[in-house]
Amino acid sequence: MEKISRFNVVHRLRKRNLLIAINSVAALSIFFFGYDQGMMAGVNTAVEYYTRMGFAHPDENGEPVITDSLLQGGIVSVYYLGTLVGALFGGWFGDKFGRIKSIALGAAWAVFGATLQCAAMNHSWMICARLINGFGTGILNAIVPVWATETAEHTSRGQFVAIEFTLNIFGVAVAYWIEYGCSFYQNGESAFVWRFPIAFQIVPLLFLFGIVWFFPESPRWLCKVGREDESRYVLERLREDGVQSTGKAEAEFQDVRNIVELERKNAKSQNYLYMLSGYKSGKLHIGRRVQLVIWLQIMQEWIGIAGVTIYSPTIFRIAGLEKDTIGWVAGLNQITYTLSTLVCVFTLDRIGRRWTLYWGSVVQGIVLFIAGGLIRVGTDARDAGNINRANTFGGGAVAMIFLFTMTFGATWLTVPWLYPAEIFPLEVRARGNAWGVVGWSIGNGWLTLLCPVMFEAINEKTLYIFAACNVITIPMVYCLYPESNQRTLEEMNLLFAADSIWNWDAEKNYKLLVEQNPELVQAAGRGVSVVDAEGGIRKQSRNMSLDVGAIKGAGSESDEEKVATKHVA
Repeated sequence: MEKISRFNVVHRLRKRNLLIAINSVAALSIFFFGYDQGMMAGVNTAVEYYTRMGFAHPDENGEPVITDSLLQGGIVSVYYLGTLVGALFGGWFGDKFGRIKSIALGAAWAVFGATLQCAAMNHSWMICARLINGFGTGILNAIVPVWATETAEHTSRGQFVAIEFTLNIFGVAVAYWIEYGCSFYQNGESAFVWRFPIAFQIVPLLFLFGIVWFFPESPRWLCKVGREDESRYVLERLREDGVQSTGKAEAEFQDVRNIVELERKNAKSQNYLYMLSGYKSGKLHIGRRVQLVIWLQIMQEWIGIAGVTIYSPTIFRIAGLEKDTIGWVAGLNQITYTLSTLVCVFTLDRIGRRWTLYWGSVVQGIVLFIAGGLIRVGTDARDAGNINRANTFGGGAVAMIFLFTMTFGATWLTVPWLYPAEIFPLEVRARGNAWGVVGWSIGNGWLTLLCPVMFEAINEKTLYIFAACNVITIPMVYCLYPESNQRTLEEMNLLFAADSIWNWDAEKNYKLLVEQNPELVQAAGRGVSVVDAEGGIRKQSRNMSLDVGAIKGAGSESDEEKVATKHVA
């Protein structure tokens, strides 16, 4: 393939090996994302950092005394304003210039921001640096999941995303342990304690920037922009073993090309404002999908993980742990958190997205209520001078925090990132996923701004707020979020075709549309193309409609064209 560099790994690897290589690069970006999130927990407790930034000072025991909780939260949360803007820019850039160039741009921008952060001399400098760093992270978060899912087969996309997010939490754990080790340098009073952990993130970013150029572009994006020979070649390397052709790659290519042709009729209406409002999206109901992914990501943060991740040292301190103990306990929590993500790898495609969220919300809500109660009782016992009783309840509270993070890793960590990559049409997939990152940015920014204020004002009662949010998510998911598990990307348009927002109406409408379009759904469900792999001939795809009962018979070719055009454009 002349247009693809001879140094590209697509010429040397095939099928599973190529897919593993692609997802390894995607996981490297996700690792950086996790590291960057976990990093601020230790940075916030570094003496030289919080005195230089001016939001705290140490007491006689070396514990931080917060004097400006709004500034503390603002420095953390401004990063998410950067990710919000970066995601929207990355979605547009990725659809226009491709996934590979977008990943490289995001990595380069994040390196620039990280460099500014580790050199920060005051809070104004730090705020600007985190804003820039967040912009680069937003680009990566908008594009990397799309690149990974567009190269994977639909039968394995959930498992691969779950594996990638194991690396995400591994990044959080690495951040904790690096900061724990640095905290012993010069009694934790040196600037090295916080500057080195920030600088360390530059290493995976530079590696990502250097290596991504040697990997193939998304075959779906290549087809969308008219580079069909390259798209067909990349798909052939991803799906065929090179010994005997099964026609699978060609069949998939024909499907993608036909989908591009249909969705392009709606392209003029697909800017961000139209996507948010659903204007001119017809039966595709893109506005509803945007709202679903935004709020799913917001609730992912408000069920407690953002507060627990960044402010776990504060929680452990409220629970009564000594300063020397807090560091390694927080690090141990991240190790168990990492291991818990493996549960999702084996269960997500078995029990589905909805049930994964259900059991996660139930367990998380219970343990947060218990943790808050144990911290309250332990604090009262300590104030009364009963240290043994206080330590017992404090240990129980810490165990509940461990159980919370493990449950989150097995459930809510992955689904809010996978769902946006599954439910949007190909024509707007990068921008649709960007809206998910916008929701994540809003949830994180909002929460990290308020967390220090809440912990300062109501202490352990903050955990009750998180527990209540877990309770709220159960009816929210049940009523509004259709199940995407074991359904192909082509079926998503059928799933969201109902005019009602309720899940039960969507499922009922979906079943009727499946009966109405058996040639499409049956073929997709069996892993067979709706197009003849050898001849490239459509198999009645022009009869597809998102209106129940719209197709009464085969009709003339012109009538079929009108039906398809009406509901896709």
